[in-house]
Order: sequence, then C-alpha cells, then structure tokens
Amino acid sequence: MKVVILENIRSLHNVGAIFRTADGAGWDKVYLTGYTGCPPDRRIEKVSLGAEEFLPWEHVDSAIKLCEQLKKEGFEIIALEQSDRSENIFEASYRGENLALIVGNEVDGVSAEILQMCERHFEIPMYGKKTSLNVSVAAGIALFAIRHQ
Repeated sequence: MKVVILENIRSLHNVGAIFRTADGAGWDKVYLTGYTGCPPDRRIEKVSLGAEEFLPWEHVDSAIKLCEQLKKEGFEIIALEQSDRSENIFEASYRGENLALIVGNEVDGVSAEILQMCERHFEIPMYGKKTSLNVSVAAGIALFAIRHQ
C-alpha cells in the first residue's frame, strides 16, 4: 500500500492538486495532517476534479502519531525533503510494499520532528537557480517516480 501524508499544507489548491495526482499515479490513500485543509471545500474540489470522492483520505491531527502508527504497521516512512541525508529520488529503491511519503508545508517543508522519524529522505535534483518546487509539483514528480520504480 502506498500512502501520501500532507503535513500542514496551507494552500487548498495544493491539497486538491495532490489528491488528483495521487489518484492519477495510483496511490492508495491521502492523509491530511495538522492544519491541512480537508474536503468538502470548493477550493479543493475545483483542482482535484472530484478525486477526493473516490480516493480514500483521512484527517489526523498529529503527523507524529500517524507516522508512529504506520511504522508499527510495517510502512517505510520517507520524507520528500532536501537534507544532508537526501537521496536522489530517481536513483532510490524501496524495501517493501508499504510506503508512506510525507510532503511538508509550502514554506518550512517537513518538520524536524518528522524528519527524524523518517527512515529516508528523498529529493528531486534541481538544475536551475531556484532550489525548490511548489509542493504540489514536487509531490507529483515524487508520486510518479516512486510508482514507476
């Protein structure tokens, strides 16, 4: 099972885009954590085109508790984040069927507490002057890259 965790995503347009992309990439569930907005909301629905109606999702207050639970269930927890531990997402491999990918806040990224809990960190190599992407764009690249490895 492959799940994506959205940690404190502010923009409901980003939430909607990630729903739509997770569905398109064949992921199994979306977890919305912290203050991430939840359906029903017309701003999510406008971008998701209804993906939130058939892609399972759940809101959980604490991303930390969610990660602890998923670890107990045998999930490999991976952060999409630039860090000193980051691996190139296009060169990475995965250990098992159960994978949880965490994407973080548009400004601050994945929280330090969650980063410490993750077995691995993946990053998308950047070639221009900007060193980051919009969270929904980055999530889209990651969701498809992981799905096709």
